[in-house]
Amino acid sequence: MDAVITTLPGDGIGPDVVAEGVKVLAAVGERFGHSFELHEALLGGCAIDAAGTALPEETLRLAHAADAVLLGAVGGPKWDNPEAKVRPEQGLLGIRKALGLFANLRPVTLHPRLVASSPLRPERLAGVDLLVVRELTGGIYFGEKRRERQENGEEWALDACTYTTGEIERVVRTAAAMARARRGKLTSVDKANVIETSRLWRSVTTRVMREEFPDVQLEHILVDACAMYLISRPASFDVIVTENMFGDILTDEASMLAGSMGMLPSASLGAASSAKGTRMGLYEPIHGSAPDIAGKGIANPLATILSVALMLRYSFGLEAEAQAVERAAYAAVDAGYITSDIATPGERTYTTSEVGSAVAARVAA
Repeated sequence: MDAVITTLPGDGIGPDVVAEGVKVLAAVGERFGHSFELHEALLGGCAIDAAGTALPEETLRLAHAADAVLLGAVGGPKWDNPEAKVRPEQGLLGIRKALGLFANLRPVTLHPRLVASSPLRPERLAGVDLLVVRELTGGIYFGEKRRERQENGEEWALDACTYTTGEIERVVRTAAAMARARRGKLTSVDKANVIETSRLWRSVTTRVMREEFPDVQLEHILVDACAMYLISRPASFDVIVTENMFGDILTDEASMLAGSMGMLPSASLGAASSAKGTRMGLYEPIHGSAPDIAGKGIANPLATILSVALMLRYSFGLEAEAQAVERAAYAAVDAGYITSDIATPGERTYTTSEVGSAVAARVAA
């Protein structure tokens, strides 16, 4: 197949890890006979420096013209001023909205070799294999924002959290279909005892599951309880579906189950666009830009490489190729090709490029 991919290396370690994802894509193309046409564009802090905006029009044009987008990371201390009118994160939120990417998938699995890298006791980690589906274009991040000074001198601020029935339905359907293909259990996370949008979320989810997915087990859990259960009984989860801000927080917490944020990929998906069910998607590691280690060759590229596997699966429908990348990544870990974030004291570590090359070599083999 022929496919067009827009790469957005971004800031900090983004260029370091995206380079390794591209290296693995080349190995996939060579082994399986695919052609990937790559176009690089600016997003985030680097875009602010070059164009005065976090999401330039040329970046949007290339993203819309692509079959998928591979992103590194955005942000850093240079642009980390909460009062700034233009911030790197605006580019990330903007491209998700512009591409209609409403469902963010974050799989969490633990490689046996990395049990010691997790802060949790090994017995708590046995059997962990979960998927978080986070609603991505609604909620408090996209609601009305106001900040005013009152007559008495006090400041007043508003961040509105809004959801519609349709926004909830589409992400719940996506999550339920994935639960049906896994172990048949969906956990919906909300704060329905306090928040009105959560009460809507719960009622819509209950209806969709009853009418369309009666074969999938549904449970409702409050977000604070879910945060506790992710630590006390993480293996009890199959697929979790939740709103934007809750999903953002819970998936960072869940990353510690895998030993490091450097191990977790993500896929931000739009609506299915063909009979095969493939979707436009933006693929990125869940970690940040880590500017303190940028260019030092010590960033973990595995989350980006595993994001490439998700791209092959969800945007291109190439399941065999996706599995080949995943097997190669874990085979490289088994062979000891790891970076310092997942190493135990005294264990040999490798550079970002060496780990990427080890994975690519195993894909090509």
